[in-house]
Amino acid sequence: MKKLRVIQLLVLVAMFILSSCSSDDVQPANPKNYVLVHGAWQAPYAWQAVKANLEKQGNHVIVVELPGHGADQTPPTEITLDKYKEKVMNAISTVDGKVLLVGHSLGGMIISSVAESIPEKVETLIYVAAYLPVSGLTLDSLAHMDPDSHLGGKDVLIFHTDTYTVDVKQDQIVDLFIQDGTPEVQNLVLNNYRTEPLIPFINPVTLTGQNFGSVKKAYIKTLQDHVVSPYLQNKMISTGNVKSVLEINTGHSPFLSQPDNLSSLLTKIANN
Repeated sequence: MKKLRVIQLLVLVAMFILSSCSSDDVQPANPKNYVLVHGAWQAPYAWQAVKANLEKQGNHVIVVELPGHGADQTPPTEITLDKYKEKVMNAISTVDGKVLLVGHSLGGMIISSVAESIPEKVETLIYVAAYLPVSGLTLDSLAHMDPDSHLGGKDVLIFHTDTYTVDVKQDQIVDLFIQDGTPEVQNLVLNNYRTEPLIPFINPVTLTGQNFGSVKKAYIKTLQDHVVSPYLQNKMISTGNVKSVLEINTGHSPFLSQPDNLSSLLTKIANN
């Protein structure tokens, strides 16, 4: 009888321990390495909620701060698309194994260039409302293929040829990047705004079928996007050899307006 009571007590303790563990504590059987690359006029702050979600699942996540963004003070005259590529490649070099390389907007140009240089390190390229080029194109040339983008509006962009930078007109920032966000999130974008280095917009990418073409690609379409319109997203997907296409009903910055939903989509791609 005494032995039976001991067994019953042990069972109760085990049940208590199991019930006290939330589902958030369960680690994935196969944790992934994510490298997240922000876009123009943004910085690592934009990815923080998604980063936290992915790390909670047990994944390893790196958010790259591009030169001339966030706290980085590299002069715009020294910033090129290759400089961006080098920064991302340096981040990837710290990771054992392959990475899920995620690029937003301008970040799509960068991750494409990275995959051309080190295809063996990239498990999947994930484009989030991102420019997906073919060889020889620049971001500027892709943007000019988008008749529905609000970037093409009158006086939306202000170019500073003396400093090699470009600004978005202040009263257009919310409409372009976060029209679907809460007032708090919109203020976050406004408060973190910085002028953008111009040279990378006109640097072409060189991509080959042997390298870039060998890497699996996924695209997350943003259905209310005012920067990279659904029209251009569909056009790039049709020429980009994209394996899987998912959708999220947001503007240009889903990591700010719907970070949980975006995190779920990234996880879905990682597990396919």
